Amino acid sequence: MLNRRRFLMSTVAAGAAGLVASHFSPAFAEVAPQVQIFVPAAPGGGWDQTARTMDQVLRGEKLISGSQITNVGGAGGTVGLPQFINQWSGKGNSLMVAGMVMVGAIIANKAANNLTQVTPIARLTGEFEALVVPADSPFKTAADFVAALKADPTKVPVAGGSAGGSDHILFGLIAKTVGVPAPSLSYVPFAGGGEALSALLGNQVAAGISGFGEFSEQVKAGALRLLAISADKRQDGIHAPTLKEAGIDVELFNWRGVFAPPGISDADKAAMITLVETMAKSDAWATECKNRNWTSILLTGDDYAKFVTEDSARIEAILKDLGLA
Repeated sequence: MLNRRRFLMSTVAAGAAGLVASHFSPAFAEVAPQVQIFVPAAPGGGWDQTARTMDQVLRGEKLISGSQITNVGGAGGTVGLPQFINQWSGKGNSLMVAGMVMVGAIIANKAANNLTQVTPIARLTGEFEALVVPADSPFKTAADFVAALKADPTKVPVAGGSAGGSDHILFGLIAKTVGVPAPSLSYVPFAGGGEALSALLGNQVAAGISGFGEFSEQVKAGALRLLAISADKRQDGIHAPTLKEAGIDVELFNWRGVFAPPGISDADKAAMITLVETMAKSDAWATECKNRNWTSILLTGDDYAKFVTEDSARIEAILKDLGLA
């Protein structure tokens, strides 16, 4: 299982902002002050948060003058991915935010397009998942949730991201570990974190699974109760057990990264890698990661491409085992 320890690997530090500028090709330099960020998900979720945090840090560090963020939600990114491949091809100043969720959705939905058709730039962050319930839920602990799941899984609808994504995978792994058949689960997929959060706050579902950062504010405000996290160990400042501590032998660490479109030049690819590396090595990015409970797991270029290939094979095996692929 991919976890925090396997993610924590070092990479070569990028140069300062001036070094980034020096790597821009003429084509990239013409539009370098404005970077286009494509988010294949609805506003409010983890990919959208990543895009908007990137925009904030890139502008704050004066690496760009601004960016345009485009959201196209649906089916774990498999609705937006063909658009990025076909309509954004060759745009060297463009990035798409994606990650483990898209890998799973491509497999689960048997999508016609996949991540071999885009240009890997950088893996950026990792994040453990959280199991939460509405504040007035009868589930006080993860054990209560599991007991209800065993009694009748159809009466425990769980909200999360798109089918086959990391949220769905975690729910399936929890169920398998406690002896509940995955096909019997009631999983309610949403295109964006905002929609899933609304379903939780409106008591339309029994529980929710997503990256902790998407629930943290509502947990702090007392609107949601955090039952457990999927990290390998307890996290400072988070008052909840790990799933393993709660008696559920499951651990999962989600990842997010960025890709450029197909058809860009080698020079533009190198420039974009340097730009993202510089951002990811900044103090401002480190602060945002800390505030959002993201772990920086920077990996770029060919090494990132290799990782995506290997992770796709790993996730496909998990989904087949769970009957989701």
